[in-house]
Amino acid sequence: MSEVAFLIPGDLSLPTGGYAYDRAVIRLLPQHGVQTMHVALPGAFPNATPEDLADCAAIVRGLPPSAVLLIDGLAYGAMPADLIRSFNRPLVALCHHPLALENGISAERAQALHLSEAAALALASHVVVTSPLTGKILQGDFGVPERKITVAEPGTARKARATGSGNATLELLAIGSIVPRKGYAVLVEALAGLKKRNWRLRIVGAARALDTVNALQQQIDREGLSDRIQLVGAVRDKELDELYEKADLFVMSSLFEGYGMVLAEALQRGLPIITTTGGAASQTVPDGAGLKVPPGDTDALRVALEQAMADPSLRARLADAAYLAGEKLPTWDDTAGIIAGALHPLSLTRKAS
Repeated sequence: MSEVAFLIPGDLSLPTGGYAYDRAVIRLLPQHGVQTMHVALPGAFPNATPEDLADCAAIVRGLPPSAVLLIDGLAYGAMPADLIRSFNRPLVALCHHPLALENGISAERAQALHLSEAAALALASHVVVTSPLTGKILQGDFGVPERKITVAEPGTARKARATGSGNATLELLAIGSIVPRKGYAVLVEALAGLKKRNWRLRIVGAARALDTVNALQQQIDREGLSDRIQLVGAVRDKELDELYEKADLFVMSSLFEGYGMVLAEALQRGLPIITTTGGAASQTVPDGAGLKVPPGDTDALRVALEQAMADPSLRARLADAAYLAGEKLPTWDDTAGIIAGALHPLSLTRKAS
């Protein structure tokens, strides 16, 4: 059996898409012949201090010499090349999306992250990405050869089709950590022009950027929408299932997505979707299963929202197409099997050496 140490920064239990992906992979890799140990790295990444980097070096030195490293991109892309070389063993980078494409960071920080991630990826034996688009970005903008890239799209757990609220008030649902990249300010601005419509929105997601959360709540209050828009925060899986079940329309206002796991979950539940075309989101949602608008375009998002709110037959057509598309999505076991296929050759090489 192959032996892999999966290095992940921060608290793996947090309810984010990236951590959900990592948890599923850790759980299922053993079923594909990969003995997997979770190794926690400092949570400051990608803004690690010299002390954090020294801790990383010590952590890797303490790992079994036979273990191949699988390193989450939230840490890997910000690791200095000298640190990576010191690991002195095969490693696979898992890139959910490039760090430099995170919104809300300065141009200087983005450039520094781009240089750091390009240098780090050049040292990886292999790179796993969560969407074909991310793979193309790494090839075109970061110089990663196509032969070194494996696409392992997130899986979806099979759930019953959503029934909707059954109420006159349309229940809108948006899910994702409250960070600038998710574009929630654009969504609130779009909805502020639709006060004559009968709707309510729940935004579900961890408060990862408190300044963004505070600014968003102030915007909601300023627009007079505090009785219609609720920042729910992070919720347990059972409550999240209930929110999906009773939603009438799923909305994704993100400026960029490496894949868009919540979109796949909404497809699998047969929800009508409005999404931006930011990053891989437009590919995750097939044409016909959702209305798509350019990221950051408030007017286009408002028009799409009004179309969906005003036309029950449109929502029904989108929902049917979404459900059919959701039936074809990969499972988490599929995802783990693909990653195992990228890890096995490196493990064999490690044992041979």
